[in-house]
Amino acid sequence: MPAISSSKPYRIGRSKTGLGLFATQKIKKGTKIIRYFGPMLDSKNKKHDDIDNKYLFEINNRWTIDGSVRKNVARYINHACRPNAESDVNSRKRKVVIRSIKSIEPGEEINYDYGTDYFKIFLKPIGCKCDHCEKKRAKKRAEARAEKLRLKLKAEKKAAKKALKDGKKADKSLKTVVKAAKAKVAPKRKTVLSGAKANPHARGTGKPTKTKSARTKPLSPVRSNSPDLSNRASST
Repeated sequence: MPAISSSKPYRIGRSKTGLGLFATQKIKKGTKIIRYFGPMLDSKNKKHDDIDNKYLFEINNRWTIDGSVRKNVARYINHACRPNAESDVNSRKRKVVIRSIKSIEPGEEINYDYGTDYFKIFLKPIGCKCDHCEKKRAKKRAEARAEKLRLKLKAEKKAAKKALKDGKKADKSLKTVVKAAKAKVAPKRKTVLSGAKANPHARGTGKPTKTKSARTKPLSPVRSNSPDLSNRASST
């Protein structure tokens, strides 16, 4: 691991993907942090075409920087889909400088976007481990767990509703069976006539039947307008 001067605003430290470059002091937006350098590879040179590693930085169609040398501290800067720095490429001078695109706090990891081609070849097959992608995956996992729980609760609710419905049907059927059984076992009751159709001399009552007796009115004396003959006979 190359030694870094204490005057530099960065240090090499442990990262999620291995080693990374971290700020040791506040880096303002637009600050040139470090240069990405190494041997220049010419695409017209057949020997250079055989060189292949993950630290190759293509400047243009012809020139590429081989950043695998240990003195190139910039090679420790990791990729991020939402970076705090970017690569400033000068094709004419064949020079690449990493500069900040936002304020970077002490202890924060410095990162930049490696580009679409590098992402597809090296990062996509294994999955990008930058903070943005980690958060996206964590969010998807949480949503998947929530959806799984929702479906589970829905299934349990449906099962409970079905069980309650089946229980009600079974209870209704049981009541019907019990009612039919009672109807078969219970003795038939004799109906007793009431009112004018009832027999007043029915047996087993133990009480005499009361009947209304006809009231007889006293005979009133017969009045006659004829003279009293008895009185007249006695006077003669």
